[in-house]
Amino acid sequence: MKLSIVDLLVVVSYLAVTLTIGIRCRRRGGDAREFSTGGGSLPTWAVALSIFGTYVSSISFIALPGKAFSSNWGAFTFSLSLPIAAYVATRYFVPYYRRINAVSAYNHLEDIYGPWARIYAAVCYLLTQVARIGSVLFLLALPLNQLLGWDVRWIILGTGALTALYTAVGGISAVIYTDAIQSVLLISGAFLCCILLFVQTPGGPAMIFHVAAEQHKFSLGGFAPGLSQPTFWVVLIYGLTLNLQNLGIDQSYVQRYLTTATEKEARRSVWIGALLYLPVSGFFLFIGTALFVYYRLQPHLLPAALAADVAAGRGDKVFPFFIVDRLPVGVSGMLIAAIFAAAMSAVSGSLNGAATCATSDIYRRILRPNAGNAQMIRALHFATILWAVMGTGVAVALVHVQSALDAWWQMSGIFSGGMLGLFLLGFCSPRIARRGGFIGLIFGLPALIWLTVFAYHPSTRWMPVSIHPFLIPVAGTTTIMLIGFWVGILFRGKPDTAPKATAIS
Repeated sequence: MKLSIVDLLVVVSYLAVTLTIGIRCRRRGGDAREFSTGGGSLPTWAVALSIFGTYVSSISFIALPGKAFSSNWGAFTFSLSLPIAAYVATRYFVPYYRRINAVSAYNHLEDIYGPWARIYAAVCYLLTQVARIGSVLFLLALPLNQLLGWDVRWIILGTGALTALYTAVGGISAVIYTDAIQSVLLISGAFLCCILLFVQTPGGPAMIFHVAAEQHKFSLGGFAPGLSQPTFWVVLIYGLTLNLQNLGIDQSYVQRYLTTATEKEARRSVWIGALLYLPVSGFFLFIGTALFVYYRLQPHLLPAALAADVAAGRGDKVFPFFIVDRLPVGVSGMLIAAIFAAAMSAVSGSLNGAATCATSDIYRRILRPNAGNAQMIRALHFATILWAVMGTGVAVALVHVQSALDAWWQMSGIFSGGMLGLFLLGFCSPRIARRGGFIGLIFGLPALIWLTVFAYHPSTRWMPVSIHPFLIPVAGTTTIMLIGFWVGILFRGKPDTAPKATAIS
């Protein structure tokens, strides 16, 4: 199947606008700090849509419908935890980061624990972004592969290169303004798709809700106690942990807190982005549920190969197929552009955050402490390209993964390395953390590795209780906090030995 001229023009126009915005923002990237913060003068609405766009990505646009099609609405519990995390972030994290005014989200860890903590957190963050970029690019390549027949690997490479180009040229200003446009496009695309499914499904909305309820498609995963299945409670705990990590210590988000003129505007941006994601993620899940009913009532519309994937529990390809097979001319192009928007929004934010982290926490902290502005700009450009290359490599490796959403959640949980525990311990009690944080990490990392090995390889599992992989980052965070706090209390009579660091932003 090939794209019509109209659809192709829609997609090409979107890509041209995105690249143009990046180039026009180039003048804002002449200073290293301005490259990462936009000079603290960006409007609230743009920052809010940027935060929302970073959350959505093609992980939501493709994988959430795929999950709802294959199973139920269990993934929505992750979204339900976001307002709780947003409250904590706006109440504590945003004022804190605005007060210390450091470009790096991990600069303050050095003040509390010493240089090792800053380097550890930065490395964990960079690994997490490699996993995120890879998952996002892979999920973008699926619909384009079905539409054009191009090799998935070439689609990944081309998209990664284009996104890296405008991100490297325009810095955070390009990221935020393109995110704002992309967010409007993907919200419109999701809403339009819901309406078209209502119209095209035999029996209309009433039939969709009837069949979906009959098949328990709106289930949130069950409320039974237990740790081995992705129940409501397991996903809620996981979601709260990951969302606190995103809004509390993720460079991609923390960096945005400094892009507005005032603290009030920064807090408002977080709330708007978080509350907007809640209904939009519901839209994506509903699309998957409606597609389940649509093809259940009309199974002859699915080609044999895709029907075999569906029977095997692989639902990620159904929504892209619907877009290219059943939507009118022009609408298909808009939806493809929306998928592009979701992917490029997330990737550009991750690239800019990773570049800022690498230059501030590794290059300037270790390799060249006296680097000037010109050197920092070159380092930022180089780091942007480097992480784009690494992320596209991960995307290629994901081609044969059954559920890209599960893969992303699992990889992000592993690479995060429980650094949220280190941050929360230091945030709540710096004096106790200074004494016990390192010991907590020493015990927390082996716990993470042990849980990862046995949770992902059931045939070799040897554990007192069986836990779902989603709980691995929760366990790492809890272990570090509890052991670090206990050791800090135990040695509270001892003088502080951790070095006091000089902030390097």
